[in-house]
Amino acid sequence: MNSEYARIEIMSESCEQTGDLARHIGAWLKAGDILALSGELGSGKTCFAGGVARGLGVGEKYQITSPTFTLINEYPARLRLYHLDVYRLNGYADLDDLGMQEIFAARGVVIIEWAEKIREAIPDDAIFVNFEYIDENKRKIIFNGLKNRLDELAIDGGY
Repeated sequence: MNSEYARIEIMSESCEQTGDLARHIGAWLKAGDILALSGELGSGKTCFAGGVARGLGVGEKYQITSPTFTLINEYPARLRLYHLDVYRLNGYADLDDLGMQEIFAARGVVIIEWAEKIREAIPDDAIFVNFEYIDENKRKIIFNGLKNRLDELAIDGGY
């Protein structure tokens, strides 16, 4: 397996553009993929997660919201989607209560918001996505991951 890492930066001009990018990525995700999202409050993590959900085939009847208080939401789709928000966790030690190992082993797709809080628990082959707030609408979205996997997802400025 190619273990070369790559970094891709994309500028998004709106939540709609972020959602379109995420839908594109969601359509290409495969069983076992983990998206580790980081960025300040309001930077686009939940908007992105919603787009990924739609790209995976989560139906419109499901409202995609950040599971800040429930910690995890599951959605049926082409691949089961596990959407975690670990903002309220104190760190790595709190993960056992969530059943993180079982979630990773379930072979669905996992999205983790506030992933920086549990970085040591996230496998190195995850796709790390950082959101930088530029202004009210504009965000810089930075993807870091295995080069071959980013290539397979066709993530580039033209997605």
